[in-house]
Amino acid sequence: MARSHDSTALELPLPARRHQTLGLILMRRLAAHGLHDARATMLALDASGAEFRKVLVLARALVIDLARTSQRRILLAPCCATGMTRDEGLLMALIGGAGLDVHGVLTDDARCAVAMTSAHALGGELERIAIRNNWRR
Repeated sequence: MARSHDSTALELPLPARRHQTLGLILMRRLAAHGLHDARATMLALDASGAEFRKVLVLARALVIDLARTSQRRILLAPCCATGMTRDEGLLMALIGGAGLDVHGVLTDDARCAVAMTSAHALGGELERIAIRNNWRR
């Protein structure tokens, strides 16, 4: 049965900050093409240099945690899409530090906050990358 939040429309614009867009594209690539996607690895390497493994492992952990704990399908757009789905907006809010309320809406399960820890760790690493690369102004 389709739910009101199962829309595949690109309702939201892409994130304004470069490091947030990096996080979104990493999530899209890993979810669509597998945890060992070469392009996701190259994106992480390009952004992080020799420390690329940390952001890649955190993104993989978040994909796995969401897949294991979500009680519903999380809809992601293709990598080249020019906007975000509602679910991607919630995912970016979670990576940005949102709490149990956003986690509960994204996964339909606020009790099991395993993915929230991975999301916050990924958000911290993306912030570190942005500062290192002077992407924040």
